[in-house]
Order: sequence, then C-alpha cells, then structure tokens
Amino acid sequence: MLHVSAVSPSELSAQVTSRLETISGVANLVVEPGASRRPSGDAISFDVHDSAANRVLTELRQFGLAEQGVISVVHLDAALSDRPLRRTNRVLRPESAPIWDLVTAQIEAHAEYAPSFYLLLMLAALIGSVGLLINSTILIVGAMVVGPEYSAIIAVALGITRRDRRAIGSGLAALGVGFGMAIVATLVFGLIIRASGATPGPFLAGLRVVADFINSPDVFSVIVAVLAGLVGVVSLTEAKASTLIGVFISVTTIPAAASIGISVAYSLWREARGSALQLLLNVVVLIVVGAIALRAQRTIWRRQPSRD
Repeated sequence: MLHVSAVSPSELSAQVTSRLETISGVANLVVEPGASRRPSGDAISFDVHDSAANRVLTELRQFGLAEQGVISVVHLDAALSDRPLRRTNRVLRPESAPIWDLVTAQIEAHAEYAPSFYLLLMLAALIGSVGLLINSTILIVGAMVVGPEYSAIIAVALGITRRDRRAIGSGLAALGVGFGMAIVATLVFGLIIRASGATPGPFLAGLRVVADFINSPDVFSVIVAVLAGLVGVVSLTEAKASTLIGVFISVTTIPAAASIGISVAYSLWREARGSALQLLLNVVVLIVVGAIALRAQRTIWRRQPSRD
C-alpha cells in the first residue's frame, strides 16, 4: 500500500476528490482546504492499494497536479486496522502490476552520476584485478557486487524505451568514462605490481583460471547476459533488491574491465582483446535486453484486466 500526498488548485479539488472516492483501492482520503502555501491550494492525502496505484497516479497527472506541484508517494510498511479485509473470493490473486511511476523514479534517482559512481567503478575494478592476479573467485564476486554500473545500464535501457536522448547519452557517457577510468586504474596498478616483482608465481607461469574465463567470451557469455538482463528488470519492477544483487554477481563487466588493464600491464594482448569483447558484449546485451524487457512488461500488464 502507498500513501500519496498532492496539492490541488481549489477549483479542481472537488473533481479530484470525487474521482478518488469512486476508486475502491483508495482509502483514508483527507482534504485540507487552503492548507498548502507553496504551491497554494488544497492539500490532499490518501492511501492507495498497489493494484490501483498506476490508475490513480495517471489520473492525478491528467488533472494536472504534477504540474501544479509535486505528487509525493511513500511506501507503507504496515497498515493497521481492526476491520477484516474484504475478499471477493478465496482464490490466491496474482501479483498487481508494477507501479511504473515509482520504477521510473527509482531508475532516474540512481542515474545521477556523482563522483562516487566513478570512484566505486575504479575501486571495484581494483578489487577485481587483485582477484585476477591471485586467482580468487571470491574477490571477483566482491568486485561485481561493489560495481555501480547497472544503474547506468538500466537508465540507458529506460531512455531507449522512452526515446530520451539525454538519458541515453548521459548513461553511455558515464559508462564510457567510468570504465575508461577503471581500466586506467587497473593498468597502473598492474604496472606497479609488475615493476615491484610482487606478481604471484602462478600468474606468471600462466595459471590464470579466473582470467581465462573472463577473457574468453563465448555463446554462454551471451546467454548469461540475457538472463541477467531479464532478472534485473523483473527485480527492479517488482522491488526485489536481493534478486538484483544476483544480477551484479552474474555479469562480468567489472572483471572484464579489470582484466583489460591487467592484461595490458603484462603485455597479454590476446587476453586484453578478449576482455574488451567480453565487456562490450555484456554492456550491449544488458542494455538491449533491459529495453526489450521493460517494454514487454508494460505491454503484458497493460493487457491484464483491471481488478479495481
């Protein structure tokens, strides 16, 4: 359930509240005439069930309340009531549609590429580079979790579905600059380790099990990227954060960037090319699959009959 607050011009409040009263998913409707000062108008607040949220938010936009001010939405962790919930039947009902305004807001909120975005990319790549040198899958997994690149990838995918060139351009630029900085950081790190003579013996001897997996893209790399892209979109739209972490662990973007820097530092040119292909493959597939999955989910849910 959500709690929604908005400001309505006084001349529209009667129409807005009358419409909200007809929607069965709306409860606890409160109207405070003239209570809002910036912007001026009537303060309206109410609770709405998730199944009716898309409809309600769309109609509030149609009334122009988003242009008048801000429509604030808060998730309610619990709703206490002594009245038993009415049920139309005893059959387990399917999940309600994702609340698209919230999904979009969440993606856009993480599409602000602050300096911390680039710093985390570099740190994640450095962790991955250590994992490559010592053949540690644990460090590789840790680097995948730390990396923030999926926020930019899904923002680009959303931009494609909305034909938003600004979002696409800023997301691609952030990915290009971020991965470029990560590769340079791991290259410098690799050169320092090589010059210091601290390179692990197995790595120098060619025992690079983890690195060989990363710098050898094949059909399974595509399959994993496609599946991870699908899981990422579903976890975002269904607000399943724990599942989204699994996406980070499934794709090899950060390890591939780290492998490029380390391979160049040790003059392993074939491995560097393979890692670059792996990185490009994963990013492109994730973006394409993300855009297709977002569009498909909207289409599928739009065809579902209303349960209001």
